[in-house]
Amino acid sequence: MKKWNCFRKKSKKSTAEIVPHDVILNGTTTTNGTAATAAAAAAVVSTQSSTVRLYGSPTSVIAAYFRFALLHKGVSVRFIPSDTPNFGSDAPVLQIGSETVSGSRETVLRYIDARFPHPPLGVRSCDEEEEEEEETTPLVVRAIALQHKSITWHVERLVRWVEDLATRGGKGSVDPTVGSPRMEMKKLARSYSELLEVLLEHAQMEERVVFPILERADRGMCKAANEEHARDLPIMNGIKEGIKSIGVMDSGSPDYQEALSNLSTRLKSLQENSKQHFMEEDKDLLPFMEAVELNKEQQKRVLEQCLDVMQGTHSHLFNFLLEGLLPREAMQYLDLFISCNDRERTASTLKLIVD
Repeated sequence: MKKWNCFRKKSKKSTAEIVPHDVILNGTTTTNGTAATAAAAAAVVSTQSSTVRLYGSPTSVIAAYFRFALLHKGVSVRFIPSDTPNFGSDAPVLQIGSETVSGSRETVLRYIDARFPHPPLGVRSCDEEEEEEEETTPLVVRAIALQHKSITWHVERLVRWVEDLATRGGKGSVDPTVGSPRMEMKKLARSYSELLEVLLEHAQMEERVVFPILERADRGMCKAANEEHARDLPIMNGIKEGIKSIGVMDSGSPDYQEALSNLSTRLKSLQENSKQHFMEEDKDLLPFMEAVELNKEQQKRVLEQCLDVMQGTHSHLFNFLLEGLLPREAMQYLDLFISCNDRERTASTLKLIVD
């Protein structure tokens, strides 16, 4: 179920339909833990009434960056495919009312930041980008950290969704596009199926590529992490079976309510386990990848191997993965993905983003 359209303004929205960007717009989560100012909120509302046309190739990396940036601002974006949008050039073009803008990535991103100030993009200068290139954090560690963020958000979203279903007691959503309770359960099942595929591929990637590298440096280092992967499999399979059972129940029956309660409990267990597991990996395990001292070419090969293991995640589930990230984080992940793929594979994946 695609969620990029959830960046657009809606009068009614179920808990399940909220994406990370909506949380920023609503002020429930803000930078550095502070509350959003009234001025920022007013600016956000004003941007939502602006419609931007983005002309560019569906396979253009720069066009993808601009789209993420505009989504981050809460601006409605109409993408218009064009291989030569700028008088024969392949440079993407933004049209905002009577204004037309094109140029380098940094120039256009700074224009977007000035035109739509809230929330800020934090566009880096060329010097700052060069400094980032010198960052010592291995590429694969950066990619895994972003995957952890996306998976964590998707699990939390499903927890909220099931809680919302239980609170409604089998009644339909306030959003008619969600459909009847049975239709909603089918959407929940599809969403969990996508999450489950990403979770399994993520675990396989770590077990086949990352953990062996660390184990060669220090045998037994990854034993606990491997055990935690195995521990959560019964919970994940139980959630899948629970959703399947609820899908055929009468939404008004006591059994339905009890099944939702059990499903909620399982999801919360998965949420707690995965949050703790990711925290331990990010803090206590993955930093040792830097001590392995892989050179740049070796880092790139390791990341390539990781992406190859996660084929589903980086093909038909790529949008799903990016939906769990803020647009700025999605741009960072896109950078990593592009750095390790040939032009043809990159082009086919970018088409998934704009379709």
